[in-house]
Amino acid sequence: MATEEPSDPSAAETSEDVDPHPRLTRVRAWLTHRPTGWSALVPVIALGAGLLFATSSTTARGTDLRSEAVDMPDVIRERTLENERAGQEVESLRGDVDRLTREAAPGSRRLRDLDRRSRANAAAAGLTPVKGPSVTVSLDDAHLSSDEIPEGFGVNDVVVHQQDVQGVVNALWRGGAEAMQIMDQRVISTSAVRCVGNTLILQGRVYSPPFTITAVGDPDELQEALDEDPAVDIYRQYVDAVGLGYEVTEDEETQLPAFAGRTRLEHARAVDDGR
Repeated sequence: MATEEPSDPSAAETSEDVDPHPRLTRVRAWLTHRPTGWSALVPVIALGAGLLFATSSTTARGTDLRSEAVDMPDVIRERTLENERAGQEVESLRGDVDRLTREAAPGSRRLRDLDRRSRANAAAAGLTPVKGPSVTVSLDDAHLSSDEIPEGFGVNDVVVHQQDVQGVVNALWRGGAEAMQIMDQRVISTSAVRCVGNTLILQGRVYSPPFTITAVGDPDELQEALDEDPAVDIYRQYVDAVGLGYEVTEDEETQLPAFAGRTRLEHARAVDDGR
């Protein structure tokens, strides 16, 4: 019979310390210390945020990007004021040039001749003030809410458009107008009349209705030209239909300022005479 060897006490003690489920223990440890998806994305997010801040700073150059878009009306008003100041400065400089020219050579026959010709051309070009009897036409939007617009008409039918202003201006020129002013600006035959929405843009300035056009000349001939003009007649039909504003007044004496815009024509197109 075989004899049972006594077990080793130290071996027995060691077997009691061995983890009976070593694989389960390693899985628990891995689950506890494994990197999560968020921890992996944190450096990427931080890097992207830094690039975004740097790009915004460079683009804005120290300004608020959003405020520039929101404050567009303020920008337009600021540019309008700047154009007015620039126009006043141009007029002042013209006066200085004339004065200095006269002082430089007061006895020159050639200079006197050039000055005489220049003054004659200045009047024709609208560069001198003009005084005389006048006719003023006022155009205004119809003050109707959307539910008050008559059936068959739309929102665009109750506002003054660019062609309406141009129609009045062209009629007054054909009626023999010696000089003309739109709103507070003297205009000449090459002045551009443009509208954006229901606002008028004239020589860098922005105006809202009512729009006023004043022409110096024979009041009877000016009024007759308005009555016979097809474009003005169409506008008056809309006056009756939807309530657009149209008012014509006369004045015995009106003084219009000199034209302060650019007189050099940079873009032109030949008129097709049909030949």
